[in-house]
Amino acid sequence: MLVKPKKSLGQHFLSDRRIARRIVEAVSPSGRDAIIEIGPGEGALTRQLLDDCGFLVCIEIDRELVERLRGSIEAKNLSVIEGDALQVNWGDIIEAAKRGWSEHVGEEHAGEDVGPVVRLVANLPYYISTPLIQILIRQPMVEMTLMLQREVVDRIIASPGGREYGYFSVLVQYYCEAQELFEVSPSAFRPPPKVKSAVIRLRKRATPIVSVQSEKSFFALVRAAFAQRRKTIHNNLKAAASALGFDSIAAEPFLKANIDPKRRAETLSIAEFAALHSALFE
Repeated sequence: MLVKPKKSLGQHFLSDRRIARRIVEAVSPSGRDAIIEIGPGEGALTRQLLDDCGFLVCIEIDRELVERLRGSIEAKNLSVIEGDALQVNWGDIIEAAKRGWSEHVGEEHAGEDVGPVVRLVANLPYYISTPLIQILIRQPMVEMTLMLQREVVDRIIASPGGREYGYFSVLVQYYCEAQELFEVSPSAFRPPPKVKSAVIRLRKRATPIVSVQSEKSFFALVRAAFAQRRKTIHNNLKAAASALGFDSIAAEPFLKANIDPKRRAETLSIAEFAALHSALFE
């Protein structure tokens, strides 16, 4: 019997097996992988991931689905955790995935100086995608393969000068290399959402794309710069001077960073934001 999707949880179950297969092929799981899946739903991806990965941890907020997954899938390399991905302790989840991998396949690599490759797969409810990604990109995982609303993917991969380029673009690209893989029609889900989706791969950078003295003040600067998109970056930062720790912000830091203070934030590259941050805070 099919589970009735819950509107309160933003549930749209992936029902197209071809799309599920394409996602798993994009992930290309192997025995070295400790994979974390958020929102397994009815298990469209879960069953296929289990065939090839070393260990799989699923995080599901819906108790009915948790019980169904635990009762319908018998696999030694699976752990289903009931929880809210926005509220769980991600350090504990990642350690559970590593520990499960070690217990299940670690003996195969005895004597080798290797550990699991931690990766994440998710078909995210649209209403939690942005806040959850802001949590995930800071976790010690190699990469994430995510199904997201088309609009969110456009914001992630946007380049300077584009209408979609903003704070979220800078944040994700600071930590990750982003690659759109393919678009997914609403008909691939039950029930069909009102918007298109797309699958994206976020591969964690070994080091952030730019070097800054303080990530906290860097992202505060970027957020302030995008506060009102129609205003110049100088006017936005002057309005946020107190919040950024200044009495006022003059034009000198812009000149030092070789940035015209009359430009708008969406025209600045991440490197230019880093140069402006250095001129202001260092």
